[in-house]
Amino acid sequence: MGGTMDGNKRQRRGDTRQRIQDVALELFAEQGYEKTSLREIAEHLDVTKAALYYHFKTKEEIIVSIFQDLTKPMEDLIEWGAAQPHTLETKHEIVRRYSEHLAGAAPLFRFMQENQATVRELQIGDSFKDRMRGLRDIIIDPDTPLIDQVRCISALFTLHAGMHFLQDLEGDPEDKRRAVLEVAVDLVTQAHQGA
Repeated sequence: MGGTMDGNKRQRRGDTRQRIQDVALELFAEQGYEKTSLREIAEHLDVTKAALYYHFKTKEEIIVSIFQDLTKPMEDLIEWGAAQPHTLETKHEIVRRYSEHLAGAAPLFRFMQENQATVRELQIGDSFKDRMRGLRDIIIDPDTPLIDQVRCISALFTLHAGMHFLQDLEGDPEDKRRAVLEVAVDLVTQAHQGA
């Protein structure tokens, strides 16, 4: 019986951790990482600073944990892609999954875009670059012409650019995501036909 209680408590604790991450990221994006204090995050959550402290000792711990949680699907995708044959279907699937991943992690990427100095200081920039290199390695064929390698890498950056630059455009976010995805898939297809 006691085991169930622990499970419930852990479940609630997990939710609190996630709520802290969500609110912190919102505040970091709104007013900047530097200007946001742990006290403010606690106030927004309506918890004591001690309760917040139970989960995270510093703002840095919060942002690093968000980064690790939200980029985990990227690591999984790289692992999956590395085990697949270098077929057009695999590349389409990589681009499609990465597009979905970016949509789910949009607040984090917005934060990274708007707080580049902080990102550099916290070293999350470096680990993001490593993950991008991992993605690059599974989407390009090193033995194809350079122009086709560039097309494949451009497909990934098209997804990034779409996320940043289409935000201000009128229209349904899902329609915009699909349009960007279609352009990325076209690039990969073109590269593959050239190969």
